[in-house]
Amino acid sequence: MRRRGIAHIMERKKSSCDSKAHVLAIPYPTQGHINPMLQFSKRLVSKRIKVTLAITKFISNSINLPTESDKLPVEIDTISDGFDEGGFLQAKNVEDYLETLEIQGKKTLVELIKKHQETTNPIDCILYDSFLPWCFDVAKQFGLISASFFTQPCAVNYVYYYIYKGFIKLPISSYPLSLNNIQGLPLLHRLDMPSFVAFEGSFPAYFELVLNQFLNAEKADFLLVNSFYKLEEQVVDSMSKVCPILPIGPTLPSFYLDKRVENDKDYGLNLFGSSPNDASIISTRTTITNWLNNKPKSSVIYVSFGSLACLQEKQIQEIALALKETKYYFIWVVRTLEEESKLPKDFVQEIIKSQKGLLVRWSCQIEVLSNDSIGCFLSHCGWNSSIEALSFGVPIIGMPQWSDQLMNAKLIEDVWKVGIRLKLVVDDDGELGFVCREEIEDCIKQVMEGEKGKEMKRNALKWKDLAKEAISEGGTSDRSIDEFISIFK
Repeated sequence: MRRRGIAHIMERKKSSCDSKAHVLAIPYPTQGHINPMLQFSKRLVSKRIKVTLAITKFISNSINLPTESDKLPVEIDTISDGFDEGGFLQAKNVEDYLETLEIQGKKTLVELIKKHQETTNPIDCILYDSFLPWCFDVAKQFGLISASFFTQPCAVNYVYYYIYKGFIKLPISSYPLSLNNIQGLPLLHRLDMPSFVAFEGSFPAYFELVLNQFLNAEKADFLLVNSFYKLEEQVVDSMSKVCPILPIGPTLPSFYLDKRVENDKDYGLNLFGSSPNDASIISTRTTITNWLNNKPKSSVIYVSFGSLACLQEKQIQEIALALKETKYYFIWVVRTLEEESKLPKDFVQEIIKSQKGLLVRWSCQIEVLSNDSIGCFLSHCGWNSSIEALSFGVPIIGMPQWSDQLMNAKLIEDVWKVGIRLKLVVDDDGELGFVCREEIEDCIKQVMEGEKGKEMKRNALKWKDLAKEAISEGGTSDRSIDEFISIFK
């Protein structure tokens, strides 16, 4: 990393009317990337750094920004992804979106920086999602500090790094793959690897995206990662020898961890809000909270597959029938009318009548996972969901879909030992299939009442304590954040 040649930035700042350092934070434009970037930005503000969060114009026009009473501590500004009217859905395909995002993103980022140069508090640093490596070029153009922010775990990033450098050749012909020189990782079978590796040729544009995180990583001033040291100690130590990184997570609202950031109880920018009048499916926060508060401790299964997963009808029906047969309560996030239409006939009415479950369009996931009634989390194992569960001491039943989720599920089961991964049926073409209801029921039983489940719960509570320790004053992540902001002093 190049932490040289930037002293002039802070000398300029000291001589200006306003000496507060100013960071421009640029997340990749999806909910799962905005949340950790925003939370890290709040943490910087609590340490007397000014932060402007640049979201796309489409997102800015599509969401309800917080009211004055709930005003975010960061300022909000915009850049363009080239699709201001429709966002990603307006693009022809993934390749079209990513190419246009880079072209228009660069252009409007330059304009945004120039706009701030005209103020008494110009930009000093560009903090950018690692999926947007072109931001480094803009930072270099203006002589600004550059900080790349990785939203996925170190272990996954390190596998991508090895592939980017050519240390792992594709296609991988033998399994299990022994990565003995990546300390901290177990033997990895095919379905333990990120999906872009396990199924070579799938989503080539996204595979290029995750590899390009390392295009200029060695030139950036800082590489930050949304994890914490003790969670991935050996991998962090190993990766830092070739690609120095600073774990600064978990990036959760401070209320649920160290409580040092004032009025920080929610993420603050929700692309998917509640729809209380949406047919028979409920999603008001009050209804969800009251329902959970009336359930015994550790008696509820929380089911959610993130903001992007689109399950097949057969899979949704298998999940529904498994939940119906289990003796436990459940709360299930069924995001859209399309998903609801895939449920078994009369399922919604039967569940409402029996009062066994609650189907919701949306939930404030951190509020749900932090509720004592939650016994386990049936999850797609996206990294935000995984680190939230780890931070709240909630065991996980993993049903990974794609990207880093397969490897996250492997770590959850075999490294951190806080969950169990459902056995996926693989079809004749080698593609991921579905999980049968009997497998789901069996795993629920293991986690909720078996001896193995008790061990998972003990381990989950251990990681909960270590997550809080990491971000608290003097913890490993807190020290990493202080190291980052020390460049401004």
